[in-house]
Amino acid sequence: MTALSSIRDCFEGVIPSVVATLDAEGVPNVSYLSQVYLVDDDHVALSNQFFSKTADNVRATGRATVIVVSGRSGAQYRLDLVHEASLAAGDLFDRMAAQLSAIGTQQGAGEIMKLRCAELYRVEACRPLAGPTDAAPAAPDAVHPNADERLVQAARLSAAIGAESDADAMVDRALEGLVSDFGYSNAMVLAVDPAEGRLTTLASRGYPVGGAGSEVAPGEGVIGIAATSRRPVRLSDMSRGRRLAAAIQASARLDADRYIPLPGLAEPQSQLAAPMISRGKTYGVLFTESPERFRFGPDDEAALTLIGGQLAASLRLADIEAGDLPAERPARQQPLSGAPFTAKLFAYDDSLFIDDVYVIKGVPGRLLFHFLRIYAESGRCDFTNREVRLEPSLRLPDLKDNLETRLILLRRRLDERQTPVRLSRPGRGQIRLEVRGTPNLVLVADKQAPAGPG
Repeated sequence: MTALSSIRDCFEGVIPSVVATLDAEGVPNVSYLSQVYLVDDDHVALSNQFFSKTADNVRATGRATVIVVSGRSGAQYRLDLVHEASLAAGDLFDRMAAQLSAIGTQQGAGEIMKLRCAELYRVEACRPLAGPTDAAPAAPDAVHPNADERLVQAARLSAAIGAESDADAMVDRALEGLVSDFGYSNAMVLAVDPAEGRLTTLASRGYPVGGAGSEVAPGEGVIGIAATSRRPVRLSDMSRGRRLAAAIQASARLDADRYIPLPGLAEPQSQLAAPMISRGKTYGVLFTESPERFRFGPDDEAALTLIGGQLAASLRLADIEAGDLPAERPARQQPLSGAPFTAKLFAYDDSLFIDDVYVIKGVPGRLLFHFLRIYAESGRCDFTNREVRLEPSLRLPDLKDNLETRLILLRRRLDERQTPVRLSRPGRGQIRLEVRGTPNLVLVADKQAPAGPG
């Protein structure tokens, strides 16, 4: 019997599988399957979405035969299966549901791909089938190290992230490690907005623009699904989803007045997203993609999940520690001088524009306008995390407000836009406003959404 672990490529969902069953009278039925999930070397799980005849036959006989195909080599294998359980909840169901949802989103199938049940089977036999080319399983790519090497790499990078005391440095260390140690060409870190649940890009590597401030809605694509399902999501061949990706990019261009396009490859073939979870809460998502098919395997999935957990815990601790530092206001002041510029805040959604160019919205926009107002009134340009948290006019959600990640986002967005206003961090829990010019502040307190030129 062929070991299931030796034909992992057949379980990536690249080429649909075929399931054959018999009813109680011996009449055959054949259906296509969206997903055959590898559980272990003795079990697989089949996605049950809408094929009632297959389910009826399995209830009658307890057996099924599946043909799986390697998306890498075209090799085919026959699995003889014995039904063991129908699962409508639990870890296996949740993992399959997340993966199926990602495939459906990629292909524009939406609710059609929603998982009703995961059917668990014991594999009695797995045999190769003769084909036109008698293809053998493709050898693993040289870029993929073995599981032990990936574990060592993940442990080293997690330790390096944990050794940093500054939240900004933690994010940079994670991304640099994914590129230099793991060999990923494109990666990004996104943080969850606690108020609205959307994900916002903090930083990225490998793209022409950083995309700080770009957003992903909950449940949108592999990033949004990883966040809402709290499970890693991996796609190995995205060629069938290119039209959808193009539509998303076109939509982003239409909204470019106020929304920042998400960085992304023009034609990604592989994507992997892992949630950043600490103490039962999702803080964000680590994401990587590649123009190569089958670029990421199960070991990459496990490694990214481990690193994401470490980054979430480290950012959370940095946020708590910065908030506990004294709230004394530093005395440093900077006289107002230089060319005037206009900073306009729209109360509609706290979106902030500098000289009619959109910068950021939400809490970061409110924060920047607050800093600029104090600077315009007194020349003070140094602040502390603690005083910010205690300022009622900022309407921060609560003490667990992810202030550090919001400040990371604001600083990087100001740098990317090359605005006359920048943020620096002279010390832990400290914020310094660096201004080149004299701000003219305008608060638009109506209910209308702004419409700027971008």
